Amino acid sequence: MSLTDAKIRNTKPGPKPIKLADSGGLYLEVRTTGAKLWRFRYRIAGRENVFAIGEYPIIALAEARTEHSKARVLVKQGVHPSHNRQAERLSNHKANANTFEAVAREWISKKAPRWTPYYLRQVERFLETDVFPYVGRLPIRSVTAAHLLEIIRRIEERGAATVALLVRQWSSAIFRYAVATLRADGDPAAALKGAIHRPKVEHHKPLSRSQIADFTKALEKYGGYRTTVIALRLMLLTFVRTVELRKAEWSEFDLDNAEWRIPAERMKMREPHIVPLSKHAVSLLQELHTYTGGRGSLFPNYRRPKECMTATTLNRALERMGFNGKDSIGFSAHGFRATASTILNEMGYRPDVIERQLAHAERDKIRASYNHAEYMDERKAMMQEWADFLIDPTRNGRKAAASRKVRSPI
Repeated sequence: MSLTDAKIRNTKPGPKPIKLADSGGLYLEVRTTGAKLWRFRYRIAGRENVFAIGEYPIIALAEARTEHSKARVLVKQGVHPSHNRQAERLSNHKANANTFEAVAREWISKKAPRWTPYYLRQVERFLETDVFPYVGRLPIRSVTAAHLLEIIRRIEERGAATVALLVRQWSSAIFRYAVATLRADGDPAAALKGAIHRPKVEHHKPLSRSQIADFTKALEKYGGYRTTVIALRLMLLTFVRTVELRKAEWSEFDLDNAEWRIPAERMKMREPHIVPLSKHAVSLLQELHTYTGGRGSLFPNYRRPKECMTATTLNRALERMGFNGKDSIGFSAHGFRATASTILNEMGYRPDVIERQLAHAERDKIRASYNHAEYMDERKAMMQEWADFLIDPTRNGRKAAASRKVRSPI
């Protein structure tokens, strides 16, 4: 006769253990201490075994029968229920250890050596702010597309659509890493591609020839630090990225040979870059050396000398000069690169030479290596003529253009 809840409740402990049978090998053992334990007696390979299902009333009669049914299926397959339980516990333990945050931080540590410090801080900051508080503690296998969609929509609603796109891309990369390391079965973030509208890219505005002349005049009248003036002049002369100039070290410069070698770790493309220096740039650097030559950095921060000048310093100077901020032409320090690219193309320089000097990526590695050396003479000539042009940017600026339009050696 099968057990009932009433019989189980009414059975009192005796001087010896009592066994109350249900069916199919399931029984309840009532111990002398009063503990009531569910047990399943079964045979595999002719040997009798007992599987401990759990304790009553934590596991009620109906639940015990459900667990008993699952155990009987395993026994028919030749699997010990206790061995299966151990495997499940181990799997759950691993899942709990492999949380989304744990896998994400492992992914970051693998990628960090190839990232710039700025990009590393960006990835860590947005994941810590926008992702980890919501799904960081979940096993990565438990994180779904619905979780991620809620996260990126929350970011988009605060007006940071670009961040939302980045978070989706990073999440997708984290899941692909988890799949590759056997800790996830798929990439739920892939299904969200297109869920966020990509904002229109605002390219950095270049200066026109007349605006370059106005900028030069405004810079001559600027009443700020002389080092800030030199920094802005060098930005215009070298058209490097803002961070590349701000973090420049004196050890990178060879003024005798008019050359600046920027190490790979400071370059966006993680490739070393050579900047040929015009006579005008060398003269400015010699002057700057009288101000900061005793330090490692060309442009130390005045408040925190161990750090470099901030990007805000340059843009604030442009704002005071009327080139940035409200009711201005909207020019920022990054716009010097667009300015040089636009006008050098107008002057007739080959795009390959200009792109190499801008340190833009070259897809073909063999071609990139070849161009690095092949274009150096042309780049030196271009940088000097660019500096000469800046003295009077309103003139034609196309002398010898025909001689530059030679057929590319590649």
